[in-house]
Amino acid sequence: MAEDTQQTGDERPAVQVMLDERELRTSFANGYRIHTTAEEVIVDFGFNLLNPNPQAGGQQQMLFRVNDRVIMSYASVKRLTGSLNQLILRYEQQFGQIPIHRDPVAGGPRPVR
Repeated sequence: MAEDTQQTGDERPAVQVMLDERELRTSFANGYRIHTTAEEVIVDFGFNLLNPNPQAGGQQQMLFRVNDRVIMSYASVKRLTGSLNQLILRYEQQFGQIPIHRDPVAGGPRPVR
C-alpha cells in the first residue's frame, strides 16, 4: 500500500489517501473509444492492430481489441482531463511536441495538412 497526502488550496485540513493496489492489473492501450450518457462517460481502452483474418480480396481492416472499460462521472472526467493536460504540458516542455496524427497502417507519423 502506498500513501499520498493531498494538499488543498483553502483552509481545509489535508486528507491522507491510502492506496490499495493488491488487485491492480496493468494493460497496454494504444486506442480508445468514448461513449456517453447524460450521467456518465464510458471509455473503452484497447489495442489497434491490423485484422489478422482479413476478408479475401477485401480492403485492409483495423481491429480494435477492447481490454478495459472505465465508467466515470463528468466531474471525474473533468478532473482527470486537467491532470492529463498538466502532465502533457510538462512532458512537452521537457522533450518537445508530441505528434498525434498517425497513419495506423504504416505505424508512423502522418504529415498534417
